[in-house]
Amino acid sequence: MRQSRADEFLEFASARSGHLFRSACLLTSGDTHLAEDLVQDTLGRMYVHWGRMHRVGNPAGYAQTVLVRSFLSHRRRRSATERPLGELPDQAPADGEDPALRIALLDALAGLAPKDRAVVVLRYWEDRSIEETADALNVSSAAVRTRSTRALAKLRRRLGGSIGELAAR
Repeated sequence: MRQSRADEFLEFASARSGHLFRSACLLTSGDTHLAEDLVQDTLGRMYVHWGRMHRVGNPAGYAQTVLVRSFLSHRRRRSATERPLGELPDQAPADGEDPALRIALLDALAGLAPKDRAVVVLRYWEDRSIEETADALNVSSAAVRTRSTRALAKLRRRLGGSIGELAAR
């Protein structure tokens, strides 16, 4: 018996929300509140068009594209530059996590322009091809290559030798 569309969507959202949230955290440089908002916006947009998802070959990939576009759209808004201040809550790192490495990487990602950050996340976190990344960002493959090269160079300059030191721990 075929599930209703709402049940299918709930199953999809349950399976993909964790992955979408991790990608959103990288895009937002660790701003978990904004990441949650972006995931909710993405899932809301997906739900509206869920009846037509049978035409999309890869709904998970489409969700990532919607997430990145939501992030870029948010960055264009005037209010996107407002950052709440306050202390980070004390959290014990999970086994195998290195907080210093995580903070260094998130700070380095935060120093990139939003589109450069989106390219890095899609290409190296999501492991998408140049063409898939170009399609998701609605730019040419050459633009993705250029942005990728420049973003990685900027990350290397910002992290310098510290990334090797942090990763060696």
